[in-house]
Amino acid sequence: MSESAKQHREAARASGGPVACAVLTISDTRSLDDDASGDLIGAILAEAGHTVIERGLVRDEARDIGEWIDARLRDAHVQAILTTGGTGVAARDTTIEVVRQRFTAELEGFGELFRMLSWEQVGAAAMLSRACAGLCVPEGRSEGVFLFAMPGSRNAVETAMRNLVAPELAHLVWERRR
Repeated sequence: MSESAKQHREAARASGGPVACAVLTISDTRSLDDDASGDLIGAILAEAGHTVIERGLVRDEARDIGEWIDARLRDAHVQAILTTGGTGVAARDTTIEVVRQRFTAELEGFGELFRMLSWEQVGAAAMLSRACAGLCVPEGRSEGVFLFAMPGSRNAVETAMRNLVAPELAHLVWERRR
């Protein structure tokens, strides 16, 4: 890691408290009681010193996903929204279309790096994931909200959270604030 990147991470850690996160699971078959991927997101966020201020679960219906996300984008306390599920190519997978409509700026590197890491684990099947992330700046929120869309599998969530999201979330929020 470059010296500049190290300095930015240290400044991000020193600049303030935890990032306030909302976690949404998109699934037609799970409930909050058996949501291993959502639970893992919460656990890794806590390990990294962040806070889950809300958890939710909706069916893979574009309207339901959009309404849940939009409500959190309007909540001045939410700094990041992390979703799990609905990122594949099945007919019912609508998450990516919904989240991309809300991006002010996409973080292309998230999806690229996620698929690269997934390649090492699952080979060519990594191309089936449309995982993405971006910044959403709704009206009245200059700092914006970071929105991550991750696959529903626990292994994919662990890959994304441990390698990409947890190490950089505070840095992302810090960069947007400064």
